[in-house]
Amino acid sequence: MALYEHIYLARQDISPQQVETMTGQFKNIVTSLGGTVGKVEYWGVKSLAYRIKKNRKAHFTLLNIDAPPAAIAELERQERINEDVLRILTLRVEELEEGPSAQLRKRDDDGERGGERGDRRPPRGDRPERRPRREEGPRAEGEAIQ
Repeated sequence: MALYEHIYLARQDISPQQVETMTGQFKNIVTSLGGTVGKVEYWGVKSLAYRIKKNRKAHFTLLNIDAPPAAIAELERQERINEDVLRILTLRVEELEEGPSAQLRKRDDDGERGGERGDRRPPRGDRPERRPRREEGPRAEGEAIQ
């Protein structure tokens, strides 16, 4: 069987409980066709880079799947039928990542830093100095201006 990372985006106006229910249905599809779902991560509601079907935000969910290609095809077919699913992405990988994904690690890092917006720029002493402006003196007659 092949290993897959599968991410789906659900509409923002459904509740997190409805997203969990949908995830359970998608897990049942995979397991009924001979696959297993190793890890499920709910990333929360995030802003989209552009509008998708009039939505500016979406619920993001990651599934690590070990299944035959037929199970993935059926899963994607069911998701395309579902009106609450905005987008899907399935990637075949060589090995599945253990532990939390990069999205969850990023969220943990933000919490440790304090999440203040003002601390993103380095202090004044660490910034590079500006180049001094060239001083212009009087020009000789006939000198070309560049």
